[in-house]
Amino acid sequence: MREVPVALRLIDRIQENHKTITLVLDHALDARPGQFCMLWLPGVDEKPFSIAGPDPLMFTVSRVGPFSEAAHALSKGDPIWVRGPFGTGWSVGPGRALLAGGGYGAAPLYFLARRLREAGAEVEAALGARTSADLLFMDRFGGLGLPVHAATEDGSMGAPGRVTDVVAPLLGSGRFDRLYACGPEAMLKALEARCRETHVAGELSHEAYMRCGVGICGSCERDARLVCMDGPVFSVPGGG
Repeated sequence: MREVPVALRLIDRIQENHKTITLVLDHALDARPGQFCMLWLPGVDEKPFSIAGPDPLMFTVSRVGPFSEAAHALSKGDPIWVRGPFGTGWSVGPGRALLAGGGYGAAPLYFLARRLREAGAEVEAALGARTSADLLFMDRFGGLGLPVHAATEDGSMGAPGRVTDVVAPLLGSGRFDRLYACGPEAMLKALEARCRETHVAGELSHEAYMRCGVGICGSCERDARLVCMDGPVFSVPGGG
């Protein structure tokens, strides 16, 4: 783990959709799915990003504010400073896994899906977004040969509604023994409740505002736990 930022070079910049890119860096990192790194652009800010791939190291960035705008302006060969990996990761092993991603939460779940398949797990994915143009990584998940269930709020692709509407009957089907999820807080709260109702164990990745990433500043405190150290992945036992 690197706690001091290291300058890495951008070797590729993949346009994922109209507001999201994946930064590919000239480095490989020994990391687990679900862990994150702190990315720093001097004079702009430092922000946490989940790891979308370890070799080469990749981060998926949606344009939502000043830091992401600056990241989108990077060109091949430009430096970006990275420290990490930090936090807990998702567990990886055989079983029957359902992956639920909301928006850019799909990116770290793709890293997880690859590891789960390597471990012999049966995997399906449910991905949600506002519109079909906002969906991420549909082709990448499909390229792994696993079933992909889509949901869009405007009904332009897949089932109309939120990804939680798709996940609910899938969990209730009894086909899965674990749910992995990454996305907005409201989505994760609904999925936690659904895990308890259906007695399916869950591992949910939460976002939080972070300044240090190593448990010093306390800015990411959530329910008396630090997301950067105790999370970002938190477990939900199956049942009540």
